Amino acid sequence: MATPHNSAQVGDFAKTVLMPGDPLRAKFIAETFLTDAKLVTSVRNIYGYTGTYKGVPVSVMASGMGMPSIGIYSYELYNFYGVENIIRIGSAGSYRDWLNVMDVTLAESAVSRSSFAKVQGGCTDMAIKPSQELNDVIRQKAEELGIECKMSIVHSSDVFYSDPSQGSWEEIAEATKSDCVEMESFALFHNANMCGKKAACLLTISDSFVNHVELTAEERQNSFTEMMKLALESAIAL
Repeated sequence: MATPHNSAQVGDFAKTVLMPGDPLRAKFIAETFLTDAKLVTSVRNIYGYTGTYKGVPVSVMASGMGMPSIGIYSYELYNFYGVENIIRIGSAGSYRDWLNVMDVTLAESAVSRSSFAKVQGGCTDMAIKPSQELNDVIRQKAEELGIECKMSIVHSSDVFYSDPSQGSWEEIAEATKSDCVEMESFALFHNANMCGKKAACLLTISDSFVNHVELTAEERQNSFTEMMKLALESAIAL
């Protein structure tokens, strides 16, 4: 069945979906890594593809930006398309001097002041964990591939631009006890828990609040290949 946000049919998605935020990153992954990749949805230019990686079916679909967006797409994938696992592969800004630009990090928890989980399902937790099973597979694959995968607590923010009256980044990092910031994983983890499915979040550090280094938009779109390879190898091990 199609939804207002997804024109794919039941059976068009593999059981595991890699979910970058950027539709062009989804396109890059499909065209670079997947064999016989087929575009299964493009509603609102949110591209979703299914192909095979080393002979195993894998899908990749963009989530858009922010918790409301990934909340819609992940909920529909879990509930209407039979998807069992979603691995978010995104970018994050570092709050710590030990998380540098281009480092790969795996979320051990997502912390947020968002009302998403409360409004969606009555969950009042400020910290939500991913699937330990998925995280264990990803860490094992990282070790096998020789990819350093740092564990981190992720701050999922509702806003990209906040008023200075709401505190400095140092104060926010301290208040949330987090190591980096992005805008999606809290909602994804909540949806996975609500739907009885699994989710994980791999991130590449694209900018640092500590040393002010940052990647360009094109570099973010095309250069996160180490994280992409780790996610793909993990997907086919599930």
